[in-house]
Amino acid sequence: MVATTSEQVGNDHASPVDAATVWRWLDEVKDPEVPVISVVELGIARGVDVDASGLITIDVTPTYSGCPATVIIEELIAAAIDSRGHTVRINRVISPPWTTDWISKDGREKLHAYGIAPPDGEGEGKAALLGIDPKLKCPRCDSSNTERTSEFGSTACKALYRCRDCLEPFEYFKCI
Repeated sequence: MVATTSEQVGNDHASPVDAATVWRWLDEVKDPEVPVISVVELGIARGVDVDASGLITIDVTPTYSGCPATVIIEELIAAAIDSRGHTVRINRVISPPWTTDWISKDGREKLHAYGIAPPDGEGEGKAALLGIDPKLKCPRCDSSNTERTSEFGSTACKALYRCRDCLEPFEYFKCI
């Protein structure tokens, strides 16, 4: 199922562009809640199409249905394309739903360097869906001696943890 956002911006006076170029532009658009990771690395930019008329259509899947940053992310994407003189349509794609498996390897490394424990991508974190705390490494000291202190961090898609060794708090990007 695809829900279409009717927002179209830009003009028809720009040079022709291909999908690979649009993907490079999207990789410059940062997530407003975690500004070290792009919408491509986060895996929410799902598809790019450039039709014969030059209209660029971008499929975007929110991290979860209630994500308050969804509209802002769509506006940032539209602005990035519009600033290059192209017309864009954003399709909000809700099926299949986004999963943390879509975060790229580079994205996981950037989250870790930023101080957010990324989901492991190997399914270990999925145990959290059953109420079992994942075994997390502290992104500051790499200790596995960690504990969850809150189900929610600065956003609903993250939980708050603390390292028992270095005593630093850190967020975990919940595995969905």
